[in-house]
Amino acid sequence: MIEPSIWSNLHGASTHFPIALMLVSAFCDCASLLFSQAEQKQRALRSAGTITLVLGALGSYAAVFTGLVMTRWQVWGHATLLRHHQFVWPAFALMVGLATWRLVARRNPGDKLPRAYVVLMLLAAAFMSGAGYWGGEMLNRG
Repeated sequence: MIEPSIWSNLHGASTHFPIALMLVSAFCDCASLLFSQAEQKQRALRSAGTITLVLGALGSYAAVFTGLVMTRWQVWGHATLLRHHQFVWPAFALMVGLATWRLVARRNPGDKLPRAYVVLMLLAAAFMSGAGYWGGEMLNRG
């Protein structure tokens, strides 16, 4: 049997990249909106946004899997774990959905991002931040 702490270590290691990459992606996409006259800068920022989002979404599967193993497959839990999961599941769904959107749409990086996409990206970043906060609270209280 694997030591329970190894799952905790794996979960901790696998969560930081998706969180950081999600936030960087949101930053790049929002920053690209400021460069309406500089198409080359827009392209670079939107390309960076796509790459970081897709890599973060791929990495989030490891974070979800290790988290489920740690909690013995509890999807909701109670107390702080419940708060954490109330942010994790929407963040995970939005991140994977937005990454899929970016890959399927295959837009020209210079094309304007749809408003719905930008709103969902900001919502995903907020949920991801909340998930990170409550994950940290579990460590502080545990």
